[in-house]
Amino acid sequence: MDILTFLPQFGNIFMTLLAFVVALSVIVAVHEYGHYIVGRWSGIKAEVFSLGFGPVLFSRVDRHGTRWQLAALPFGGFVKFLGDADAASGKDAAAMAAISPEQLRQTMHGAPLWARAATVAAGPVFNFILSILVFSAVMMTQGKTADPLSVGALKPLPVEGVTLEPGDRILAIEGITMPGMDEDEGFDDLIDELPVRALLDYEVEREGRRLAAKGPQLMPPLISGLAPQSAAYASAMQPGDVITAINGAPVVAFSELKDVVESSNGAELSLTLWRPDGEAFDVAISPRRVDEPQPDGGFKTEWRIGIAGGLAFEPAKETLGPVEAVGNAVVQTGQIVQSSVSGLYHMVTGAISSCNMSGPIGIAQVSGAMASQGAESFIWFIAVLSTAVGLLNLFPVPVLDGGHLVFYAYEAMTGRPPSDRALRVLMTIGLTVVLSLMVFALFNDIFCP
Repeated sequence: MDILTFLPQFGNIFMTLLAFVVALSVIVAVHEYGHYIVGRWSGIKAEVFSLGFGPVLFSRVDRHGTRWQLAALPFGGFVKFLGDADAASGKDAAAMAAISPEQLRQTMHGAPLWARAATVAAGPVFNFILSILVFSAVMMTQGKTADPLSVGALKPLPVEGVTLEPGDRILAIEGITMPGMDEDEGFDDLIDELPVRALLDYEVEREGRRLAAKGPQLMPPLISGLAPQSAAYASAMQPGDVITAINGAPVVAFSELKDVVESSNGAELSLTLWRPDGEAFDVAISPRRVDEPQPDGGFKTEWRIGIAGGLAFEPAKETLGPVEAVGNAVVQTGQIVQSSVSGLYHMVTGAISSCNMSGPIGIAQVSGAMASQGAESFIWFIAVLSTAVGLLNLFPVPVLDGGHLVFYAYEAMTGRPPSDRALRVLMTIGLTVVLSLMVFALFNDIFCP
């Protein structure tokens, strides 16, 4: 067998691993830096800041006496403070006994309660800050759709007779007045009311004049994106492809495609696709069951092939100011937190499949998929994953940041910390829980469809 046949697959695996390592390293570095810098501000001395575990590849000691190191296994990191026995901030009894009373204040175990709590909480908080900053930057770069809706650029479509032009301001389609872009329900109603035809009658404003124009279906069966780990992503489909038929029956609107997929019950579909270079080909694809979060916090199970639709043209954009961008980014981060908590609750109660929990293999696959769709998609994914990591670390499980915060809350209420013996037992239980969840998630990665 020719070894060259394995090169494309090897290249994909390498890029997936590289994307995963880059995403994880950025998130871990920010998380651990939060612990480090707030600890330093609080008077707690960091002995080691490590990105990665295992053999040290590179290190240097800064003027504060902290050793910054890069280790061989790039799947995490830690900050070891003065008096810590390990990366989980367990107490080193021997080291603590040898520390002078003057140095005791510089340890995680001798510092005031507020300093310890702030240092521990800073890791997840910095993850949320990273997410908000990245979301804000991407939103400002992308801009927002201009209101009223105007044509920025027409997308390639297999439709003849289009007279719509870039710069046209859309006033009405098929006699239906165009709603404002902030009217979500009005826009959805417009899509539902439009006739299912490839070519529609538009009323536009062009250079100050009201004109009639012919334009494509507003939401054609155009692929604007592919969902990672979906049936479409595993097929020959690409963004920009247009689905022209399903099982031999022509389709001209995305709603037609959606209806067929949702009613398929998982049966294989034959899709005919048109590519902007003029190529036409067929793809056989089987929809997969997907648990989708709903606005009310619940979930709804649907059949999906994993494609995102879009308008028939690129809408004109306008600048998004920093204040509005940050506000939208905070909302986006909050929605990810809400969806994650709701998803976990529904998995525990059995309302949705436990296969929704991904492990390292699944996350690595998504990392590679997002990287393959461009830098902007990959950076956005890093922000999403950073929010998830920040939230996970706040769970009240010993060995996680949330577990330490629970211990500090107990100390604040009782006036004394838990005993060293109790802490050792609880940390062992917490480590067992975390490792069990990791094994369960890895099992999902391997065996879930």
